Amino acid sequence: MSAKVVFIGAGSLGFTRGLVRDILTFPTLHDAHIVLVDIDPERLRMAKASCARVISAGKYPARLTATTDRKKALAGADAVLTTILCGDVDTWQHDILIPREYGVDINVGDTRGPSGIFRALRTIPEMIAICRDIEALCPDALMLNYTNPMAMLCQAMQKTTAVNVTGLCHSVQGTARMLAGWAGVPYEEVDYVCGGINHLAWYLSFTHKGRDLYPALRRKVREDAAVYNAEQVRNELFLAFDYYVTESSGHNSEYNWWFRKRPELIEKYCTHGTNWNPGHHAYILNEYRKRTHWKQDVRKWIDNPDWDVPAKRKAMLKRGEEYASSIIDAWLGGDLFRFNGNVLNTGNLVGNLPADCCVEVPVLASRRKMQPIAVGDLPRQVVPLTSLNATCETLAVEAALEGDPRKVYQAVASDPLTAAVLSLAEIRDMVNAMLAKNKPHLPQFKRFKA
Repeated sequence: MSAKVVFIGAGSLGFTRGLVRDILTFPTLHDAHIVLVDIDPERLRMAKASCARVISAGKYPARLTATTDRKKALAGADAVLTTILCGDVDTWQHDILIPREYGVDINVGDTRGPSGIFRALRTIPEMIAICRDIEALCPDALMLNYTNPMAMLCQAMQKTTAVNVTGLCHSVQGTARMLAGWAGVPYEEVDYVCGGINHLAWYLSFTHKGRDLYPALRRKVREDAAVYNAEQVRNELFLAFDYYVTESSGHNSEYNWWFRKRPELIEKYCTHGTNWNPGHHAYILNEYRKRTHWKQDVRKWIDNPDWDVPAKRKAMLKRGEEYASSIIDAWLGGDLFRFNGNVLNTGNLVGNLPADCCVEVPVLASRRKMQPIAVGDLPRQVVPLTSLNATCETLAVEAALEGDPRKVYQAVASDPLTAAVLSLAEIRDMVNAMLAKNKPHLPQFKRFKA
């Protein structure tokens, strides 16, 4: 019987078609029933056209359906992937703009800190609603979440539902590939153990054929200006704390006390070597641009004549580096697959992080089973930053589940970047302003004053 794979938030067009391409490369999944779900009918139509182009080019015996009816889509599903966004740019731009009015300059704002926390407050109720539908309609399905803020969403779902859910982030394998290139060794021959929390996980070991690559990487970062400048924030963290962290400098500049608390520091560390955009204005403007140009971009991709050139078609249909397809294959009885996923820290998977937080650790996927692998304690020097962020996330999850504005304030007040810039009174005013702006999107809250 063909597998049924459901994409919720299929209007994330490039991501959806890439994952569909990957899924269909597996013998267990080449004839899958792909079901696309989105609340935006126009984006859904474009997503279906894009995925149909992949199926046609690969001559796959797959079936493709698109619907705005989530419950209809989920019935009997084997795997569910989520890439949703609660509120458009008109809503979440204020996650960045209000903190900036108070002096907290945020770059991306989708993971943690005041911006990530408010994104979580809006998104957690919808993610739990999706889980309730899965419990009712496909209780044995695997759910793979790509929606941010990853750790907070996964923690909320894992604590309140029975769904088999883990969260995936490409930063682990992406950073490992980057480091292998810097060390001058093939990525396929690198072995590593990575653990911590999403976007703040650390490579506890990084070796090539048994040789520790960290000494060579330290020399490279210190002596090669191009390498240092490519990732200024992360390289500074590496030189200070001896372990390399996942996710780009643009993101990581937000998660600590050191790089964004004064304009001259932002100019020095965060404008040129972030592997992201220069900051909030560029990010928001880019989102507006995508809102007006996405249809032309998708249509151009669908009509791309390169698909008619066999060599180029083969390259375009080659499996990418995202974990999801390999995990689904393992879940359905294919080859075992090890990846880094986001799971509750049950059984001290990371020994010196809070037991009730969400951690990012190795997970072994097999038939109908996800087995997290303990990594032990984090090095002492990275614990303060990692544990504090994990604690802020747990406070924010509790705030979202309980509709408690005081816990929102407490979570934001302990955020490293926010605390480096503002007083407690200023933080309360900022949180109240953000609560007021988000009031239409927070039905679980009865009060909007911290």
